Amino acid sequence: MAAMNAVFASPSCSSPLSFPRSSSCYCRSIFASNRPHRSGRQSLNKDHSDRRKNDVVEGVSQKRFTGRGKDDRTYLPPDGSRGDAGLSQSQSTVFKSIGTQKRDEFDLKEPQVDEIGKFEDSAFLNAVVKVYCTHTAPDYSLPWQKQRQYTSTGSAFMIGDGKLLTNAHCVEHGTQVKVKRRGDDTKFVAKVLARGIECDIALLSVESEDFWKGAEPLRFGRLPCLQDSVTVVGYPLGGDTISVTKGVVSRIEVTSYAHGSSDLLGIQIDAAINPGNSGGPAFNDHGECIGVAFQVFRSEDAENIGYVIPTTVVSHFLNDYERSGKYTGFPCLGVLLQKLENPALRTCLKVSSNEGVLVRRVEPTSPANDVLKEGDVIVSFDGVQVGSEGTVPFRSTERIAFRYLISQKFSGDVAELGIIRDGTYMKVQTVLQPRVHLVPYHIEGGQPSYLIIAGLVFTPLSEPLIEEECEDSIGLKLLAKARYSLARFKGEEIVILSQVLANEVNIGYEDMGNQQVMKFNGTPIKNIRHLAHLVDTCKDKYLIFEFEDNFLAVLEREAAAAASPFVLKDYGIPCERSSDLLEPFIDLEEDKQTLNQDIGNPYWPLSD
Repeated sequence: MAAMNAVFASPSCSSPLSFPRSSSCYCRSIFASNRPHRSGRQSLNKDHSDRRKNDVVEGVSQKRFTGRGKDDRTYLPPDGSRGDAGLSQSQSTVFKSIGTQKRDEFDLKEPQVDEIGKFEDSAFLNAVVKVYCTHTAPDYSLPWQKQRQYTSTGSAFMIGDGKLLTNAHCVEHGTQVKVKRRGDDTKFVAKVLARGIECDIALLSVESEDFWKGAEPLRFGRLPCLQDSVTVVGYPLGGDTISVTKGVVSRIEVTSYAHGSSDLLGIQIDAAINPGNSGGPAFNDHGECIGVAFQVFRSEDAENIGYVIPTTVVSHFLNDYERSGKYTGFPCLGVLLQKLENPALRTCLKVSSNEGVLVRRVEPTSPANDVLKEGDVIVSFDGVQVGSEGTVPFRSTERIAFRYLISQKFSGDVAELGIIRDGTYMKVQTVLQPRVHLVPYHIEGGQPSYLIIAGLVFTPLSEPLIEEECEDSIGLKLLAKARYSLARFKGEEIVILSQVLANEVNIGYEDMGNQQVMKFNGTPIKNIRHLAHLVDTCKDKYLIFEFEDNFLAVLEREAAAAASPFVLKDYGIPCERSSDLLEPFIDLEEDKQTLNQDIGNPYWPLSD
């Protein structure tokens, strides 16, 4: 932990997820269990106070491992928009999601139900259910297999039309999901319809009619105000029955979502949230659901800080699902911004008033790359004025981060930007799309891609892989690219040689590992599909792999082909490549012109 500036993690995460952050914050997810610990991300900035090492933002779901005794599993997830987390270097903290809790350990606190006894017999409490999930996560270091399964518990609630809402991290890598109603002893199988990684929300359905008998869905309420009362309901550790805790709304602002590694609107409350509360609703005094519990903050200097996903974010997720039939994600503008607080800077850019943010760089994969330029000053978004600190008006007397407006849009929506370019005001329009990540925070489909050639194991670099590998084995160069580089085109990946499975054909290469492959037989590598295509179509005598810093690995093509089946047999590997690499490779012409550009550009955005 000492190597981290800040870590944001999802509340009761059931699966390991990692997401890095830019600026002075660094977000990731960490596993701690009784099996050998292989992970621990390496921070690029090691100026941390020892006193801050134990500051933790924890999630709230209870986990158990099949066939194990007292197992403890801890997660620490992080950021998706890679925006400013609002934490300075001196405010280094750790956001951590707690997974497995020891069965015989209980957090002994005075019961709080008596304080809010009026809720005990409320009908809407019957809409809150307990979630039981069995998880089988991929093994990113050995991508042809999965890790040992484990179980976790969380909370969910009914929203009508045969559907339930819970946290995405509660059903991450779920192979079986079951739910149980309050006062019932029957568990019903649930199906995951959609998972919103960025917003940490999952939509479930239960087909059994018996489950829905007498059920009344919850009603959603409006965004609360500061000091409004809030009641959190769920099934946290400490018992099997429903739990109710009460507090007030402490703060409403753009918050870092640990599991989704994104920045979205969040509600900070002081009600107790514990492992198992994840996915449970938060109510106002009228019995309306004002959000979903998902994250807590633990620190030596702070107490009773919990986080709730507001109904505005929940509605966006549900509307997105209804519009598209699936979850498409939260869009971004795709620019790196700088505040314009300094008067001399504004004068130099010919900005007469105290407004706007400077465009430092436009992401190559963003549609905004066609309309915005470096040096432009964005002064308005859909007619809303943007302040020099990157904030916009929020409700009556508040201000909020500029990216809040972007998060209200849907993928494919058009936004109108007011900009100042070389002293001239103009309006431009751009399409908003989800960000294209060079190093993904989550693997779509769940299983990572891999290619094995004569014992050389190639796989794309991903945050979960970084999480599993030792700190020193990844190396600062790859970590720097993972944290700060931008994708030059859609589909670009950093392909690495993960390890070498020793065999006579690859003698001398056994110690190579976690090195980026740059070229194959002189051709720059776009992604792992491209590498597989180049190898499959190669007719040369030698297979020449060029790595960073001019390292070479050369194999005789025919000898490599002959040795591959024996390598697979010796190591018990079912196939030389993942199933997705069996599909035909489609070469995009527009990608070719960007291959020789440098990908090591720093990523320090102010917002999306």
